[in-house]
Amino acid sequence: MKQLKLYQIDMKYVRNLHNADDRVESVSPQIGKANRVFVGIVVAHDDRQYCIPLSHPKEKHKKMANNSELQKIEVEGKLIGVLNFNLMIPVTEAQLTPVDLKIHPTDTPEMKHWKKLCIKELKWCRNKEHEKIIRDKARNLYHLCTSDEKRSDDKKSDNNTKVFKGKKRCLNFKKLEKICDKYNSKQFPEASSTKSSENGQKA
Repeated sequence: MKQLKLYQIDMKYVRNLHNADDRVESVSPQIGKANRVFVGIVVAHDDRQYCIPLSHPKEKHKKMANNSELQKIEVEGKLIGVLNFNLMIPVTEAQLTPVDLKIHPTDTPEMKHWKKLCIKELKWCRNKEHEKIIRDKARNLYHLCTSDEKRSDDKKSDNNTKVFKGKKRCLNFKKLEKICDKYNSKQFPEASSTKSSENGQKA
């Protein structure tokens, strides 16, 4: 299991996802979102990898409780970030660029402040207990949003009902996975061909 990192994601790839579901958060520099970062990589199901958008908290988040779709990052009693699991997106490592958190002499004061904040957020995410929460929430929400089965035998059926109602607030993960596969097959046809060949041999 790979250590959690902060990533920036290929703008062209995100644009493809956004065209399929306009709730996918933009990384376009035209609207000042070039520095949007994601926490990953987490495996949501089988070999499907996902990254979770890390956002600056808004006033409304202070009143919200952690739930299946949201995780607040709090350090020393201060809310410094939020993870939006309902907006996590499928990725392969080809779309990811690790965020450079090293502070350079040429960095502007704003960039230094941003990097220091990112370092605090990442340190929180890498805490053993917090990392388990992140990975478990990603897997659980994925399964709740992609499974049609009703878990009437679950003692926590009330909670499950609430989660399923929250499905409307989540991205269509299965639909975006198809976009991900299509995008990679066009960008990396040789790798796609090799993978298909390997799958054929396994069958």
